[in-house]
Amino acid sequence: MFEIKVSDRFSAAHSLRGYRGDCERLHGHNYRVEVRVSSPSLNNMGIAIDFRELKELLRSVTNQLDHTYLNDLPGFKDINPSSENIAKYIYNFMAKSIAPPVRLLSVEVWETENSSALYREG
Repeated sequence: MFEIKVSDRFSAAHSLRGYRGDCERLHGHNYRVEVRVSSPSLNNMGIAIDFRELKELLRSVTNQLDHTYLNDLPGFKDINPSSENIAKYIYNFMAKSIAPPVRLLSVEVWETENSSALYREG
């Protein structure tokens, strides 16, 4: 089994509704996102998925999030834009475009260099 990982960054603001503390107020992060996929086989060129293709797919969702107030986006109208929910949001977006034999394993969102949330199915 092969695992491939790509990462990207975006900057955004949010506030956590119902949170009691500083994070309830408007604030921002410079997020880092890591996406992992796996494949049991390689194509005739010896790759599971082109890094460029995977990076472009990730970038297509991070560009939608970059320099926004996440609470205003439709995906976060009814749920808090926590790192956990952002990871699931990105996972769901990417899962629609990744075709077998490549399988999306996880999306990890880092809101600081020391704090992250990872989402994977199952």
